[in-house]
Amino acid sequence: MKISLFITCFNDTLFPETGKATVQLLERLGHTVAFPLEQTCCGQMHYNTGYQEEAIPLVQRFVDIFSDAEVVVIPSASCVGMIHEFYPKVAHLTGDQNLIEGVEKLIPKVYELSQFLVNKLGIEDVGAYYPHRVTYHPTCHSLRMIRVGDAPLRLLRNVKGIDLVELPRADECCGFGGTFAVKNADTSMAMLGDKIRHIKGTAAEVCSAADNSCLMHIGGALNRQRSGVKTVHLAEILASTEKTA
Repeated sequence: MKISLFITCFNDTLFPETGKATVQLLERLGHTVAFPLEQTCCGQMHYNTGYQEEAIPLVQRFVDIFSDAEVVVIPSASCVGMIHEFYPKVAHLTGDQNLIEGVEKLIPKVYELSQFLVNKLGIEDVGAYYPHRVTYHPTCHSLRMIRVGDAPLRLLRNVKGIDLVELPRADECCGFGGTFAVKNADTSMAMLGDKIRHIKGTAAEVCSAADNSCLMHIGGALNRQRSGVKTVHLAEILASTEKTA
């Protein structure tokens, strides 16, 4: 299968290793990965902060670039949520029937990474090896918006060498929420404090998730506390093998 990768602007700018890991993983599974160089942002930042009209050119750009793709895989539940839930609303703002139909046609081909592996390909063991104690944080968009369910955990349970430990009160938000963490800093930090306490309580070496945005928020606090706990995107764990771990 030929897969088009949308890396997201957040990963491309701050966490390029996640994109590289996604390509490595998918190619190891026998797929061809295309990376359209014209891709930019999905428009989520604009839409979520009230600049809905300003998101229109980005939605149009995404549709133009990926309309011919067989499938689009994204290592970010947050951006997939934007595309699935809000692209139709943005398209209808324009009244452009071509854009409305383009969005409708494209959405079924857009997958978050763990959804693609488990639900589309039917794969739960990707041949990964990661000899570390890991806990998993299900991010709000993965849990509540695109509903990946236990797909990430099913993948992690099949990773050789891993010691996967359950995160208490895992379904609680980490407090990031994009600009929420800026506009409501005190509330955000209180929520983050709870999340960090639960992570540290697992004695895990690594906290993983399907969104680097949340992992950046969590990782910052873990680093400031000198906890020794690392944050690692799900894709990077799944791409790891005995040669790379």
